[in-house]
Amino acid sequence: MAEKAKPRCVIVCASPDTEIEYISRSVKADDYVIAADGGMVLLSKAGIIPDLFVGDFDSFKGIVPEGVEVIRLNTHKDDTDSMHCASVAVSRGYKEVVLLGASGGSMPHTFSNYCVLSFLGDNGVKAALSDKSEDVRVLSEGEYSYSGLDGFGFSVFPFGCDSAVVSYIGGVEYPATDLTLYENSSLGKSNVFRSDEVKIAVKKGKVIVFNSKS
Repeated sequence: MAEKAKPRCVIVCASPDTEIEYISRSVKADDYVIAADGGMVLLSKAGIIPDLFVGDFDSFKGIVPEGVEVIRLNTHKDDTDSMHCASVAVSRGYKEVVLLGASGGSMPHTFSNYCVLSFLGDNGVKAALSDKSEDVRVLSEGEYSYSGLDGFGFSVFPFGCDSAVVSYIGGVEYPATDLTLYENSSLGKSNVFRSDEVKIAVKKGKVIVFNSKS
């Protein structure tokens, strides 16, 4: 097992909607990069060699570059490639993980990666799914900071539970204190950050937060 030597883990998945330029500017030199099967194609186009390849080679048919660690998965498995990547990141001690190329394409593909975010959070990892237009996080009980997003939109919904209770600390378009959000309601959609420092406090349950970047 490789030792944790880099501060952040980036898992690159295989969404066909991903812009290569976004991959290029999002992956930093000191990131530990995992290619989730077809994510290898995106990384190759971006000129990035990952530290680790994880997959069953169903969506990547090429040759993994020399020196890259490979974890070959069975094609008949219970977890997705990205979930297995997340398990590796947890086992190797990473406390911050970003998923790229993980939204778009098929809806089940995207939703399964929201489940990956939930798994990472449950294991004490600060995790986000990021693309050109928005970031997504799944948050359990606690307070979470959002900085530098004045004027940008955000939406909050219960995730994996019937309801959740949230408060917004700092300037937002629609303030809330101990607001109950229900899984069969769209109440949490389309709020706006109105200051550079806002905290979302999850008082009960678990939520998924979408914040716009454009």
